[in-house]
Amino acid sequence: MTTPVCVRQRIRQLDRRGLSHKEISRKLGVSRTTVVKYANHGDYSPRPSNTARPGRSLVDDGYAAIVDGWPAADLRMPVKQRHTATRAYERLVAECGFTGSYSSVQRWVKRRRQEHRARSDGFAELEWAPGSAQVDFGQARAVVAGVERVVHFLAVSFPYSNMRWVAALPGETAECVCRGLLEVFDRTGMTPRVVVFDNATGVGHRNADGTV
Repeated sequence: MTTPVCVRQRIRQLDRRGLSHKEISRKLGVSRTTVVKYANHGDYSPRPSNTARPGRSLVDDGYAAIVDGWPAADLRMPVKQRHTATRAYERLVAECGFTGSYSSVQRWVKRRRQEHRARSDGFAELEWAPGSAQVDFGQARAVVAGVERVVHFLAVSFPYSNMRWVAALPGETAECVCRGLLEVFDRTGMTPRVVVFDNATGVGHRNADGTV
């Protein structure tokens, strides 16, 4: 039996309010399996009409200052209870008398998320120039003189060509870094133009004045 759209919407509304799946199941008279299925699905809310003043900007209408605090508050909330573009639009209409278009709210939410992600969700560009290398330490179990022990190894990879070399070492000190790099460079017959260390604590020391 197909679950009516209105029931799906109600499940999501109650889920956003923080009710447990058991409470929603009892309240709506549906199985917990149905609640789990539609609580975890995409937003089934009907899309607001774009006929009201299409193209009007949220910033031009002066509402940006109001909604700007909502994403910040969302960071303290469970993922499912955070503002979607639809939820932001509904609140603007109901609480602020907003008469602009849904698309303007949607654009603002998208831009706000991109700006926030750019500041806090650090990521590395997956494009590397020839002659660049990444260096990181790892650990593995090996049998040394008949005894199994954990050994350290320095992994040097070249993302442009997807080649890599490994040097086994007694530890992860600055001396081991130098020894491992010398072994790898000797085997490759060249030295990279750029070497990026995943964790530089064993490579150098930062002084109080900021110099390295």
